[in-house]
Amino acid sequence: MTTRTVTLDRLLSCLAFAAATSISISGCGGSGGSSDETPAATGSTVVINTSLIPDVTKLQSPLGGWAVDMLELTDEVAPASDIGAFRTGCQVTRFAFDDPIIYPGQPGKSHLHTFFGNTGIDAYSTSTSLSTTGNSTCRGGTINRSSYWVPSMIDTRTGAPLAPMFESNFYYKTGYALPPEVISEVPLGLRMISGDSKGNPSAPSSMAMYSCVWSGGNSNWTTSIPTDCPGGTGSWLIMGVDFPQCWDGVNLDSPDHKSHMANPVNVKANNTGNCPSTHPVALPQIAYQILYQVKVTGETKYWRLSSDNYDVTQPAGYSGHGDYMMAWKPEIVKIWTQKCDREQKDCHSHLLGDGRKMVIP
Repeated sequence: MTTRTVTLDRLLSCLAFAAATSISISGCGGSGGSSDETPAATGSTVVINTSLIPDVTKLQSPLGGWAVDMLELTDEVAPASDIGAFRTGCQVTRFAFDDPIIYPGQPGKSHLHTFFGNTGIDAYSTSTSLSTTGNSTCRGGTINRSSYWVPSMIDTRTGAPLAPMFESNFYYKTGYALPPEVISEVPLGLRMISGDSKGNPSAPSSMAMYSCVWSGGNSNWTTSIPTDCPGGTGSWLIMGVDFPQCWDGVNLDSPDHKSHMANPVNVKANNTGNCPSTHPVALPQIAYQILYQVKVTGETKYWRLSSDNYDVTQPAGYSGHGDYMMAWKPEIVKIWTQKCDREQKDCHSHLLGDGRKMVIP
């Protein structure tokens, strides 16, 4: 068995349940039961069995992602909504101990991450390389070569990283803080991190949250990984990460990968806030929802993030965070920002709002 020991980092926070996902959770496979094994993680480390890293070739359709734009005409019309709502689905591209934002050009230095989107992502990736090369596992193909990544979810009983659902959800909504009409396009090359990989029970990450969902129900969002998710058909654990949506309008990144972004202020009711003067440009609120199937009731008590760097007897997930590198085609972003977000339409996870739709794998 090949293993790699990674200090437990941190994960937690506050994402509102994005109810309008277009991916059905009912009818997904899985058998019920109960779990009573003893976890292998001890102290403040978790052992990752690298021989059990999922084979991404079995998780992708088409294999290797799309090498071209995948758009079709449609007569489906996006319905009106209380907010502007554009989203997409992306499949896993790779599992790697890389982080091109935190450790550029230093492969193998990071805790294990699960990547989605651009298939060419690695420790050497730049905004330019992503926007010009690589296939895409996202709906619509190479109209979106962005890369999205989160710390991997580890089953501490075996050290196995868990494979997410076939598609995870990536949102570009207007949110409930800002008026939809003020939303601008996400700039090409934007890089940012949300949450805190050094989070712990005393200082948890503030931008991640977890919920159990199953056929016919869901639990409340919590700041740590729930230990009692029901198992069986259509049962999942969701990890959600929200990103700030106010940009300084100048810098595509910052030394801490956060300071060029800020949250809205003066929010007294839905859509009444504004961006601070230091960060005046309102962008869509980017959010991730990563889903992991729960096959056995209670098995989530053995799940921890690869970044959780604290006592393993404490609740898991306080180091929750997400990384983002934007590489959409700007002309496509302009369309869905206007037709879906500013015009307050629910474009689901496939419509652009202009009579075209992204092909779904």
